[in-house]
Amino acid sequence: MDKKDIVIVGGGAGGISIASSLLKRQRDLRITLIEPSEKHYYQPAWTLVGAGEFKPENSVRPMSDCIPKGVEWIKGAVMDFEPEKNQISLIDGRTIQYQTLIVAPGLQLNWNAIPGLMETIGKNGVTSNYRYDLAPYTWELVKKLKSGRAIFTQPPMPIKCAGAPQKAMYLSCSEWEKQGVLGDVEVVFNNAGGVLFGVADFVPSLMKYVDRYHAKLNFNSTLVEVDGPAKKAWFNVKDAEGQINKVEVTFDMLHVVPPQSAPDFVKRSPLANKDGWLEVNQSTLQHVRFDNIFGVGDVVSSPNAKTVAAARQQVVIVARNILAQRSGLKLPAVYDGYGACPLTVEKGKIVLAEFGYGGKLLPTFPLDPLVPRRAAWVLKKRILPWVYWHLMLKGREWLAKPG
Repeated sequence: MDKKDIVIVGGGAGGISIASSLLKRQRDLRITLIEPSEKHYYQPAWTLVGAGEFKPENSVRPMSDCIPKGVEWIKGAVMDFEPEKNQISLIDGRTIQYQTLIVAPGLQLNWNAIPGLMETIGKNGVTSNYRYDLAPYTWELVKKLKSGRAIFTQPPMPIKCAGAPQKAMYLSCSEWEKQGVLGDVEVVFNNAGGVLFGVADFVPSLMKYVDRYHAKLNFNSTLVEVDGPAKKAWFNVKDAEGQINKVEVTFDMLHVVPPQSAPDFVKRSPLANKDGWLEVNQSTLQHVRFDNIFGVGDVVSSPNAKTVAAARQQVVIVARNILAQRSGLKLPAVYDGYGACPLTVEKGKIVLAEFGYGGKLLPTFPLDPLVPRRAAWVLKKRILPWVYWHLMLKGREWLAKPG
């Protein structure tokens, strides 16, 4: 059997970028990428699509156009990992052997975990910016809503882009404010967690907008059921004593963020930790039990924000460390947990939250990171999509040098 130099599982932001970064460093590597999808998505744009600020078709390209030249693409899905044999089994029965493995399949959105959601998502006023085909429906609902109750939900952590659930709320409120109907819309944010944002420094800035938009915050409140035709939703609400009560509410618009987890084929594998995530060293992103396995992106167990910005830096860390490991050298690169969340607090302004492990602020630019800025809006809407398609996916590591 032909053993590949490097096998990458996943053709998302992390998988394609790491392939490009490795080839940039060593052109003769034999790299195989396993990915079932024929399309590649720039998911950070979907928040803006849901606000009418970005065309959805500009957030998708053919997978074949994104995979770097020289990389073998196996269009298939993984069934099992067999790390003791250095091989992967695919659903179609094929077996792939490797010298080095990079696991980068992202995470999975568990839409079916909420009874009634799949039957109504995309109609009856129920939407989500977490899907390419649904983000335009969010904008449609926002434009039409002139009065009533709009509920925005956030599931238990971890999720991809932890700020995205409230970003949908802020941008919707900004539009309703512009149209002069915000006073007739009851805005509710139901958060399964106990805080508005995980990095406390940014909460005061965000609370100014919560107050400005007269939004009601319900913490420890988890969406558990939806009846779209009846315009009803049910939440499990935990009180101060830890008791959980199921509460029924009505809505006119419901923006749902589904619960999320590592993909099933990772969760059930010997590579997972007790919570199902790929178990890596948080500094080197090398697997803790299998030295020739590394992780990139949302699937890893390291306690960083699951964002494209995190993957952008992780890719450089892993590329350097893999080549060192393959040469028998000490791993040189260290990941500080960097992640970024451009918090779109209104149309035209963003709080650019950049932080690492332990909530340490890691701003890229010499400006107060707690202040909403128009420049950050231009960065997210105009500059970062170009950076993604033309730099990150091509192995050009702008502002992504490791420690």
